[in-house]
Amino acid sequence: MCRPIVVGGTTMKTIALFLTLMLTWAHAWAQEVDDGNDLLNRPADRTYDLILESGYLKVGVYENFPPYSYEVDGEPRGVDIELGKRIAWEMGVEFRVHWITPDENLGDDLRNNVWKGHYLAKQRLADVMLRVPYDKKYAYMQDSTGEYINEQVVLFGPYQQETWQIAFDPEKLDSVETVAVFQYHPIGVEIDTLPDFYLSSGLGGRLRDQVRHYRNVREAFEAMRAGEVSAVMGMRSEIDHELARPENAAFRLAGNGFPGIGKQVWDVGMAIKHTHRQLGYALEAIVDRLVKQGEMDALFADLNLRYSVPQYYREFLDAKALARAEGEL
Repeated sequence: MCRPIVVGGTTMKTIALFLTLMLTWAHAWAQEVDDGNDLLNRPADRTYDLILESGYLKVGVYENFPPYSYEVDGEPRGVDIELGKRIAWEMGVEFRVHWITPDENLGDDLRNNVWKGHYLAKQRLADVMLRVPYDKKYAYMQDSTGEYINEQVVLFGPYQQETWQIAFDPEKLDSVETVAVFQYHPIGVEIDTLPDFYLSSGLGGRLRDQVRHYRNVREAFEAMRAGEVSAVMGMRSEIDHELARPENAAFRLAGNGFPGIGKQVWDVGMAIKHTHRQLGYALEAIVDRLVKQGEMDALFADLNLRYSVPQYYREFLDAKALARAEGEL
């Protein structure tokens, strides 16, 4: 039997194993560089100055989420994509999309994409994440020990106010004055969303049997075209996006509110890691100008979406400034 060759107390087998590991690591590192995800993407390193030096900004957006962020023939599209491009242009850098696969909750999404990274991809982080609810209560939420749950991130820069909306088929319904009508008419919702929970439990559960579940709002509209449901409920921009399609031209917007839904409207903003405040100030200044000058409204209008100024601005803008921000001047 051959004995292992020993060099300085180390077997050749051990050296070979070490070299194999080094080559594997080098290959993985090279792939990161080829994908544009070099070592500078560690959150502690991607400061404002280094972002400018690198020449690009990685903007985190949710994947497969029209009209906010999605792909058409491999190209990123959507209102959040356009906003990300505009922010990068204002900074004088290239826009790079960072697709986010939603996890169990927002806290997981922030951890995996803003400040820590997923355990399988620690370096895959965005410089800034869009479509984050701008909610002070959530931002300062504490756990049972009094520690702030979201202390690793900063929620800032509200750029849109979102709300819920129903679209209906006028061939099936004359109008939708109240959700009580859905005791007798089926309505489509995206599964496991607030509209799903709201309608399934509304009026003491009397609507539950009329709620139909779909993977997304688009599939719910397909069901409405097929006559399976009389209406669809979702976020206003999602509804607007579908109504802008020629095949959905016959459908109408409902004007009703949603009593007891909890949160009828909410502001949408951005998130960065808490150590990147300088970047946050720069991004906030850009978004603030876009909102106040009516350019955010124009960005939404270009995509056939209605725009509402966030409540954050409504608290201090006068009537004329608010009208300008919403494209009325």
